[in-house]
Amino acid sequence: MTSNILKTIGARNDALEDRQINDFYATEPKAVELLLEKECFSKKILEPACGMGHISNVLKHHGYDVYSYDIINRGYGKTEDFFDRQYFDGDIITNPPYKIALPFLEHALNVINTGNKVALFLRILFLEGKTRGKFFKNNPPKKIYIASGRLNCAKNGDFEKYKKSTAQAYAWFVWEKGFCGATSLDWINI
Repeated sequence: MTSNILKTIGARNDALEDRQINDFYATEPKAVELLLEKECFSKKILEPACGMGHISNVLKHHGYDVYSYDIINRGYGKTEDFFDRQYFDGDIITNPPYKIALPFLEHALNVINTGNKVALFLRILFLEGKTRGKFFKNNPPKKIYIASGRLNCAKNGDFEKYKKSTAQAYAWFVWEKGFCGATSLDWINI
């Protein structure tokens, strides 16, 4: 019964299905458009979890030089394990696999230069957790853009099947390597 209630209110949109084995949930392109309305990035962008190109294509449309990779060949970009990358001389924008989002973030900050940015599209729940809390104290995001209206992520990139709004709340978390101030909040999709 509890499962049915949660499903009815939209709290568990995958309740009747298993999670995608590699945590591939594509980002709605509108989310990237909203980020670009608020934030400036360097001309050179790495998208290390490019999936089917939903983020990369928007960035390219806006004139960015985008280097698109994924650990699995989904027909877009090149195949590469992000954790094998040692350096990137630009900014990183991605929707990482949620189950490894913190290690993904830590690695992203390690491979870029001071002053460059990492923007991750994550569930707002990413703010919770003692381990992440300790990380945030030492590495505060410069800005968090909270989506007031729901934005969707589609399992396996299938936006037709997963086009209904979900109970998941998302935000863009933006780090600037070397930033030490207080995190500021802003809202998108109002």
